Amino acid sequence: MPVGRRRHSRTQRFPREHFETEEQPVLRLRPAAPYDIPSWSEPKVARDQHAQVAKALYSLPRQYVGRTLRARADQHTVRFYDGALLVKTHPRTPIGGRSTDASDFPAERTWYALRDVHALERQARSYGDAIGRFAAALLDSPLPWTRMRRVYALLGLVRRYGVARVDETCATALAAEMIDVQRLKRMLTLAQPTPALAPPARVLPLARFLRPATQYALPLSPAVRRSEGDAE
Repeated sequence: MPVGRRRHSRTQRFPREHFETEEQPVLRLRPAAPYDIPSWSEPKVARDQHAQVAKALYSLPRQYVGRTLRARADQHTVRFYDGALLVKTHPRTPIGGRSTDASDFPAERTWYALRDVHALERQARSYGDAIGRFAAALLDSPLPWTRMRRVYALLGLVRRYGVARVDETCATALAAEMIDVQRLKRMLTLAQPTPALAPPARVLPLARFLRPATQYALPLSPAVRRSEGDAE
């Protein structure tokens, strides 16, 4: 007799009867979609704190820059693991997309990560009024985020030449309606203060026992010979 037709010794039920009365009511419905098979990879976190998974970029905390993590990507999420530790979870973005979490970056670098042109302009204005107006003129475009690199270059000049000097040069450039970072850099380079001249060399006094030039003339005069003989 098949097993399915034997009465169970403890429940005194047939297997089908027990299944229909006890087990079937608590079963979940069969999933309508097929199982989402994840893909695993080992991306390296770049210097901009982003790692590439399936041709899309995802931000990670700063302490993982330069490290290689394990990434699990399914249809809806991307998870990053450092060994068995879950580091970060992002929603899945399409190819060429970018998912950036502002909390992964320091407060002073959030504007860089999020490409916030207004925060970048405020950063420039904090150094000086002329620097802020020069940055605003650089970003005056229908697509201001395409000109952010020029403002980065301007902030680099501030770090290199100092706030006072760059602010003064920006004021001169704005007065002449010159809005060009490279020309501003040349202005700063050409206006560099000339190095101080070296002090003149100290003139050493003549030696006390320096012989007169007549003693080196040939032939020696008789007076010089007699003086030399007397000295002997």
